[in-house]
Parts: sequence; C-alpha cells; structure tokens
Amino acid sequence: MSVFHVTRRGLIAAGTALALTLGLAGGAQAQTPPGVLIVGQIAEPKALDPAAVTAVNDFRILMNVYDGLVRYKDGTLEVEPALATDWEINEDGTVYTFTLREGVRFHDGSPFNAEAVKFNFDRMLNEDHPFYDTGPFPLSFFFSAVETVEALDEQTVRFTLNAPYAPFLSNLAYPTGLIVSPAAVEQHGADFGRNPSGTGPFRFAEWRSNEAVVVEANADYWDGAPELQAVVFRPITDANTRTAEMLAGGIDLMVEVPPVALSEFQDDSYAVHEQAGPHVWFLILNAKEGPFADRRVRQAANYAVNKSALVSEVLEGTAEVAAGPTPPAFAWAYNESLEPYPYDPDKARELIAEAGADGAELTFYVTEGGSGMLDPIAMGTAIQADLEAVGFDVTIETYEWNTFLGEVNPGLEGKADMAEMAWMTNDPDTLPFLALRTEAWPDKGGFNSGYYSNPKVDELLEAARVATDQEERARLYKEMQTIVQEDAPWVFVANWKQNAVTSDRVENFTLQPSFFLLLDDVAKN
Repeated sequence: MSVFHVTRRGLIAAGTALALTLGLAGGAQAQTPPGVLIVGQIAEPKALDPAAVTAVNDFRILMNVYDGLVRYKDGTLEVEPALATDWEINEDGTVYTFTLREGVRFHDGSPFNAEAVKFNFDRMLNEDHPFYDTGPFPLSFFFSAVETVEALDEQTVRFTLNAPYAPFLSNLAYPTGLIVSPAAVEQHGADFGRNPSGTGPFRFAEWRSNEAVVVEANADYWDGAPELQAVVFRPITDANTRTAEMLAGGIDLMVEVPPVALSEFQDDSYAVHEQAGPHVWFLILNAKEGPFADRRVRQAANYAVNKSALVSEVLEGTAEVAAGPTPPAFAWAYNESLEPYPYDPDKARELIAEAGADGAELTFYVTEGGSGMLDPIAMGTAIQADLEAVGFDVTIETYEWNTFLGEVNPGLEGKADMAEMAWMTNDPDTLPFLALRTEAWPDKGGFNSGYYSNPKVDELLEAARVATDQEERARLYKEMQTIVQEDAPWVFVANWKQNAVTSDRVENFTLQPSFFLLLDDVAKN
C-alpha cells in the first residue's frame, strides 16, 4: 500500500483509481486504502456550488468543502458559531451583525472576510451583480428577507432584513448559506460548480463525471485538520449495486440503505447507523388541471393509498405514516392532533364517484432514486396498484434523479398528474413556504409544482416567518397543517428514519438530524 503515501496528490489519484477499479471488481472482497474513505452516493451531483443546488445528495459533499457563518451543533438542529464567532441581533429582529473569524483563507489562498460574505449574498440576491449569471439560485428564497449586506470592516458584516424573519440563522446554517470563494467564482464563472473553493475541512481535488468526486484533507482547516487524507464520493444510482459494492468491500460508507438490505449488514464487519430527522415523503398532486383539480379526488387518493402497508412491507418499518406536510421531528411545531388519512378504498371510490372522476387516466412521475426517496420504484408500483384498485388508470413514467427534478421542479402542468417527492428540511418554515404557497408556483421561482393555492395558508405562512415568539409560530404552523391536510395537495405518505452503513474500519462516524454527511472527525484504518 505504500503507493498511497507518495504524495497527497498521488494518494488522491491512486485512491480514485482503486475506487473505480473496485466498481468493476464483481463480488470479490476488496480492501480500500487506509485514510481514504470511499462513499457510495445515490447519484451524480448536479453541481458543487452550494447556491445552485437543492438535493441532499449534493449537500453531503458540499458540507465537507465549505463552511457557513454558522452551523448546526453536532447531533442537533441548534445553531452555533462557524465562520462567524458571534453575532448581535437588534431589538426588532431586523438587523444581524456578525463578527467573523480571523485568519481564515479559502482553499485557493484568497482571504475570507466581510467582503467575501457580501459577495456571496449579493451574487444570489442581486440580479445586476456581475456574477448573478452563475446561477440559477433555486433556494435564494431562504434569504428573500435580506434587504442589504454591508461589510462594515474586514471582520464585521451586517445583514438588514425587510422584516423580522425567524428562520434566518437556521437558513444560514443550511447549505445555501455556505460561503464560496469570490476569487474562484470570478476565475471560473459559470464553471465554478465544477471548480469549487471553500474554507471547509476538505478541498476539492477532481470530479470525473459519473465516476467520482474526490476531496483531500485541508491541513490548514481553522477547526483542525481532518483525520482522513481523502474522501472519494462515488455515484452508484442502483441501490442493489450499492449494496453489493458495500458487501464486496468496494466502498466504506453507504448512505440510504434499502430497507430490504439492512439484514445483510448485521455481523461485526459492519455498523448500521440510524437517525431520525425532519423528512417527509409525499406525492405532489396537480391541483391546477385534470382530476386532482377537485379536492375530493385529492382526498380520495389519500384514502386509496395503503400507507401502513408501504411503511411495513416496502420500507420494512424504517419509516412512519405521515399525517401532513410537517415532519414530527419538528416537535415544537408539529400538530399532534392530526391523524393520518386511514386506508379506506370504499371512501375513495365514493369521493371519486361524487366528483365524476371514475376511470380517470393519471400520469405518474417516478424516479429511479434520489435524496430521501427511499425505495421509489417499489413505492411507485405499490401506489399505482392502490390507485387502480379504486378505479384510476395509472401510467408510470420513470426518470433518473436529476432528469426527474428537471421534469418536476418546473411544474406538472401539461405533463403529469402526480409525482413522487421527498424533502429533508431545517425549519418548519422551509417546506411549506417553498412548496405550498401561491407565490411558490414554479413560474414565480418556487417548488409548488402542483400549483396548490389557499389564501389562508399563504397568510399563516407569512405570519409564522415574522413571528419572533416560538409559541406563536407553533400555533400558526399547526393551523396551517390542519388546512393543508384537509385540502390534500399531496398524498402524505411517510416520515423516514435515515440510515447508513459503515465498514468496521471506519471510526467516529455519526448521522446528523440535518441529513448532512459530516466527515471531518471520521477516521479509517
């Protein structure tokens, strides 16, 4: 194994070559190099620009290359200092002043300072910024309350909001708030997403399309150099192939283990990790046109789908039936009084007949796999059978993950009646604000791909994000959940408990409730 220690760059090249060779190695037990962690990802990343992506699959890489002003405390969704050492908030919650960490440099050698922070947010939010065209920036919604960002001096930056915005600090800890190198953006322009530079524990080394993204240890990391020498992220879309690679020793860490495969990792050669977090798996229904424009038909779909069977049989008990749009992991904002729609095919048929939708033809978009999508083809097939059992005629169209997002995110109008979707979020504001408001329709820049609209829901969500009292926010969110459950813009299916498996050579790995993959403390012998 001495070849892996010639130089750091040699280690990367050799580690990558080994990883790619293992992908073709069949069932023979392989041995990956010490100090190099091989991660089996669920898909190729779309980009490595944190402002330009939305998928947790991409976030798992980004969180190891970049830092934000703040981050989530280990094992929680509570915010703690990162690139900012502290901050002050004015009395009415509209001005945030951050003191920045001194002596930090981006991986390209350029300095991290207040001007760099200003550049990042201006690039996202100012259409006349010279590098705004490096977008689009789909989650810039997270910072829509930001009116100005000012560099007061080298180490002090001030955000002024147009109104109090309760999720602001939490959103800064989300990947959309990660800080990129202005010098790298200026150098690479639209290609920055293939040439990332941050301040994180690992620096970008190479990206071989559909083969591997490789990052190497940042020895000068402000929070201490990582234990690993390098990490190789391999996209292995097919879950069965990912499982086979893990069993063969071709990867050291596998994310999103198929429920049916968990039993294969029960001996001492592996560790199975589980962590609850804010996740919801649902079906977007096209409420603008077709059968699901009628609320009764949307409710019928919720009664028709046997969600308990999906959870127990397809997902092998690794999830719970969802009652509404807010995951129970947000305990303070979750409406515990809501009960999931029961499985009641007779009620579904009654509603369908009442709406005159007997025999309606439905186009159903399903993905092969993606962030938090559980076992989407098996789920889609079971849902198709349930809907056909109550009189619908359902045609499934299946897409690779990034292609699927390209079809669904711009909206279902003129294309499909329903689509699978999963969200993992950082705040109870995020999912409904980005996917249930009228102003979040795709043509307005949001993710409300089914075109749901209810003025009362809009009003509640707008009020909740400016409420500075958490009890008042909770009351507003709970009222929103009641209305949305009744309106049924989605089929509410499952809340998942995330999982991963590591080999016995991997130490100090834990899953996070944020669903991010944090590898700076991980070691591998």
